[in-house]
Amino acid sequence: MSDKEVYQQKLQAELDEWKAELDKLKAKAAVASADTKLKMNQQVEALESKIEEGKMKLSELAKASDEAWESIKEGVESAWKSLKSAFSDAASKFKD
Repeated sequence: MSDKEVYQQKLQAELDEWKAELDKLKAKAAVASADTKLKMNQQVEALESKIEEGKMKLSELAKASDEAWESIKEGVESAWKSLKSAFSDAASKFKD
């Protein structure tokens, strides 16, 4: 397996984990008070946008040739750092 494939699998696993976390947030928002629900829904929308960005970056990576993937890796890592930070922030705001 190439470095690119290993890297893609790692990112896909993280993306899948974040999608699961987002589903948990949505479930919490569904039963929250009105004010909390509003705040959580705003956070959910922002996270959904970040996940879409992550999907696009992962798609770019998948389409890149084995030789060219290193050149787009920096952009992918930047998007992943932003996504990871957004999920960390959301988790800290809405702890049980």
